[in-house]
Amino acid sequence: MVKVAIATLGCKVNQYESAGMAETLRKNGFSPVPFGAPADVYIINTCTVTGKADYQSRQLIRRAVRNNPRAAVLVTGCYAQVRPEEVAGISGVTMVAGNVEKDDIMALMPALAGGEKKTLWSDIRGAREFSTPATMAFSGRTRGLLKIQDGCDTFCRYCIVPYARGKSRSLPESEVLERIEELAGAGYRELVLTGVNLGAYGRDLVPATDLPALLRRVEGIKLLPRLRLSSLEPREITGELLYFLRGKDYFCPHFHIPMQSGDDWILSLMGRNYDAGYFRRLVEMILTYLPEAAIGVDVMVGFPGEGEREFANTKAFLEELPLAYLHVFPYSPRPGTPAASSPAQVRESEKKQRGSILRQLSEKKRAVFAGRFLGRKLTVLLEAGRDKKRGLMRGFSANYLPVAVVNGSPSLANSLVEITAEAWEEGKIIGRVNLSR
Repeated sequence: MVKVAIATLGCKVNQYESAGMAETLRKNGFSPVPFGAPADVYIINTCTVTGKADYQSRQLIRRAVRNNPRAAVLVTGCYAQVRPEEVAGISGVTMVAGNVEKDDIMALMPALAGGEKKTLWSDIRGAREFSTPATMAFSGRTRGLLKIQDGCDTFCRYCIVPYARGKSRSLPESEVLERIEELAGAGYRELVLTGVNLGAYGRDLVPATDLPALLRRVEGIKLLPRLRLSSLEPREITGELLYFLRGKDYFCPHFHIPMQSGDDWILSLMGRNYDAGYFRRLVEMILTYLPEAAIGVDVMVGFPGEGEREFANTKAFLEELPLAYLHVFPYSPRPGTPAASSPAQVRESEKKQRGSILRQLSEKKRAVFAGRFLGRKLTVLLEAGRDKKRGLMRGFSANYLPVAVVNGSPSLANSLVEITAEAWEEGKIIGRVNLSR
């Protein structure tokens, strides 16, 4: 059997698509193997949201070539979509395939096996149909993923995603329900609905619909113990959505929101469609409906024009907000985006320093949020993997608290268990399974 190894960078959408490629290949007689193992074909599903992601993609390509210099190497994903000529010029690359082309992985295999250097690419801005193979196999994952939306129609001034993913496209409601039924039948206890711009779900469908309407239909089939939403834009978390979700035992009260900055001037330069006051009210509204929700935010440091005053405004704003954690990253110029040509670029040393300050703040936020639940009972989905430092079984609560349990057993893997939270140590709740339950 031909051995195929797949490496994935970036978001949950990429992870879902890689899982779909692996399952399609397996069904057609190929043998998926770990990326570090010798393989006949290497597939690198890339990300390009930052310069670091581009660098990591190139590293993975070189690693594949080192693993087997005679193997065929296919590079696909967002880096391949945005910079196909650059990717094709990397030593060892056999084929470059854009984001449209990777959906039909079997059509690429004959030319790839022949070793002919080839670039298969189309302008994704012309894509109008949602097209991603369904999959029910997520290697090493307890939670299932379901991609229901692709693309983005919001052109923030720093962001390359609309150029890499095209216009917003949605999986029809009937197919969403079918795939959820299949995933539930495969034994998943938790499902994460994901998309490039998840909150835009349904606007392109005929007739048009939206995320709250979809969730009402999902609730009607009552198949999954847990449902989680991936990242949502601030304007897409509405009172209607929160009103529907409150009191739903199956819904995981966890919101990851790309805030980006707490300074109004920087938000306007970014092309974001809200200000700090709006975001503050949003956080208050979420916690009014769902008081135990974990709210995490993306924060960008060093956007062109961000001086000491603007950064101080963001830091003060974040300190005041009752957030569970921050995902902090430096601004990275993306060629082809308006911000990349700004003359007001921030020094890398400044970005690094500001990032460090906010990461320290994030650790404090995590500890404060976790402290609210010490001594309380939490329901945790236990995973097969174990905590690396202590060898304890691990999992996540519904509101995304990482948990390690001192009395777990292998038989509890992929089970929802009740634990008592006893301590917060090294970024995890340490708890004990209530076996008498």
